[in-house]
Amino acid sequence: MGEVRELGGAKVLVLGEEGGPVLTDRDASDLVGLAMEAGAEWVAAPVARLGPAFFDLSTRIAGETIQKLVNYRIRLAVVGDLTAEIAASRALHDFAYESNKGRHVWFVADLGDLTSRLNTPH
Repeated sequence: MGEVRELGGAKVLVLGEEGGPVLTDRDASDLVGLAMEAGAEWVAAPVARLGPAFFDLSTRIAGETIQKLVNYRIRLAVVGDLTAEIAASRALHDFAYESNKGRHVWFVADLGDLTSRLNTPH
């Protein structure tokens, strides 16, 4: 579950640390349903909630989840420290770097960082 917060002028569904990781298409659909129910423009998902398989890009879990969210005009903020994972994977490093230049998926350190980015005109 999660709670809806107004961050930087956007309605954000902030997921808690508890709950299962996003592993399947069904999990991604559940995220879309929760966000749509809440009227949220963004889902802020903690790193721990997404799970290690999400960040192993060869599993395609991240890509499929993000695509599903974007198809419904819902953006994703991955919240937390991924320093070790990014250092261990050039593909993840590049993906996070490119995502942070865009408008649909951001990798942020915490909710304060997300709020700052949402407050910055794009």
